[in-house]
Amino acid sequence: MSVDNSTEDVCVTLRNLLNTIQCVTARVRDGESNESDGDFNLSTFWDTLNQAGKVVSQEATKVSLAFSKPPLPSPQDGGTLAESILKSVLSLSTVYYWLPKSQGINLRQQVRDATVEVLEGIAQLLEVILTSPLQSLTQEQLTSTGSVWSACDHFAQLPQDNKAAALVVLSSQTGVVKDAIEEVEQALSEAHDPFSDVLYDEEEEPRGNQDTYWSEKDRRVIGACQGMMKVSAACLRKLTSAVKANGDAGTPQKVAQLDDLADIVKQISPEVDDLALCLYPPMDYNGVENNLSKLAALMKNLLAIIRSSHVCGESELTWVHFLDGAVDHNLQKAKDLIQLDS
Repeated sequence: MSVDNSTEDVCVTLRNLLNTIQCVTARVRDGESNESDGDFNLSTFWDTLNQAGKVVSQEATKVSLAFSKPPLPSPQDGGTLAESILKSVLSLSTVYYWLPKSQGINLRQQVRDATVEVLEGIAQLLEVILTSPLQSLTQEQLTSTGSVWSACDHFAQLPQDNKAAALVVLSSQTGVVKDAIEEVEQALSEAHDPFSDVLYDEEEEPRGNQDTYWSEKDRRVIGACQGMMKVSAACLRKLTSAVKANGDAGTPQKVAQLDDLADIVKQISPEVDDLALCLYPPMDYNGVENNLSKLAALMKNLLAIIRSSHVCGESELTWVHFLDGAVDHNLQKAKDLIQLDS
């Protein structure tokens, strides 16, 4: 396609807009929000953020339509369109910066991620327009436009305070831990010793190739590790109920406690995954004991933080104490099994 000066001017305008939006996105991703509440009103913030998202969504529709069929926008119209898009993007990012840290780090992170998703969506749409035939509506352009709409609509589904943000973290981590437990259970049910039906003298040397199956000792060790993983899952479930019942984001101290809980909860699923991965044959007992000890220490720390937080009432103390003992029991059981006959 031959490119006349008018078309080239419009393309330059879009490229400049794209570069600017990418810079704005980088600042939002790495930047800091307000330090203090001041006159901040959370309800007003959400109303303004949702409205800002709707404006960006409308701008995405306008630019997509403008470049979907001939004639192309004139350089003047293209400039006006670019200014309007940039204004909507800057307004959205400005609203994000209104949200102070005192409202909760986890809440801020989730709002930031949603804002970045919108900005990245707009940038992707502009890239698609620039790399596609300028007078046709491609499937990729339709998909990119829809992605911006979806990202903007997501603001309405975000947690409205730090209690809700903590529950989002708990829900995601509970799901990951549950999946890890089920994967280990499935692997155990499907795995078998290929020589299990062959009698052999117990005084003989153990069979050399155990790279593809678990020995009886392996399976006993795995049982103790499964116990620890299930304690982790039970703790996440109980903590979720406690946050739902007792969680409060009304004071800075309680907001900070919810952040502390969410931060340590985020560490649980990676530790459970690491433990699960090292259980596969050939089993490295040192690796198993090391990963199990790490998970146990993390769980003890989480239970201590729960115990000292506002989400822990009299009724919660019972299960906190029980799970604390269960962590010690499963860790010691696994260590005893690992040392057996070694």
